[in-house]
Amino acid sequence: MKKINFKREIPLIVIVIAAFLISMYFYPILPEKVPTHWNFKGEIDGYSGKLSGSLIMPITNLIMYILFIFLPALDPKKNNYKLFESTYIYFRYLFHIFFFAMHIMIIAASLGYIVNTTRLVFFGISLLFMLMGNVMGRVKHNYFVGIKTPWTLASEEVWKKTHRLAALLWTAGGLIGIILSLLNINLGLLFVIILILPSIIPLVYSYIIYKRLIKE
Repeated sequence: MKKINFKREIPLIVIVIAAFLISMYFYPILPEKVPTHWNFKGEIDGYSGKLSGSLIMPITNLIMYILFIFLPALDPKKNNYKLFESTYIYFRYLFHIFFFAMHIMIIAASLGYIVNTTRLVFFGISLLFMLMGNVMGRVKHNYFVGIKTPWTLASEEVWKKTHRLAALLWTAGGLIGIILSLLNINLGLLFVIILILPSIIPLVYSYIIYKRLIKE
């Protein structure tokens, strides 16, 4: 990839730092146990200590920022990142904003605000899927970003066809998930069907396409 564009990095750095600042600001009034996990019914079923609970998402965001910076340089196909650089930046924004939003949700729940975590998380993941699916077809052959199976990595043609299918499935699944998350229905099974299946189908499809290409 090209040298780091620091002007373009500023918004991402702000997001990462803002999460830490929010934790620092609210830390004195946070409870000793911070809720960090909920079941499909929206009930809290996991807590963390005050310090770890308030920092889990900010630290996750920081680690992701560092990884996103260095992954292209470590990839054997690093030259291909130049071909989808804008999409790579787009993915980085999506993930950082998503985890920042999850951090806000944890802090709000810790402070006693009524937070419908099931619907918020389902909505957030569905939106993430839809937005990622919208550009999945632009991701070029590489070892770190996209759908990585032995068959997509072995063949660029399999990679292209698999990502085209994934783009369609992820966009459609994410859109349906967004709509359903706004309805007053049980989301547990639907979550599995709508978001997990679009993730599994391209994996199977990559194997089928690979075997078909070998026979030709």
